Amino acid sequence: MKIGTRIDETGTLSRDGGAFWLRRDAGGRYQLELQRTPVDLVEKRVRLVGTLVGAELVSADGVAPA
Repeated sequence: MKIGTRIDETGTLSRDGGAFWLRRDAGGRYQLELQRTPVDLVEKRVRLVGTLVGAELVSADGVAPA
């Protein structure tokens, strides 16, 4: 996908060290840049809306339960 592409996907939110990741339902994963830390959603199925800013990096507008 091209940088700047809008992302709207579901998957499982995980934490690895200090980083948050979305394990995508479609396969693969995205590292997330987040404005708030959604610790209550870790290891739960979520919907991610944001913008692709790197090869596997998404600037998240929102993460919510799916």
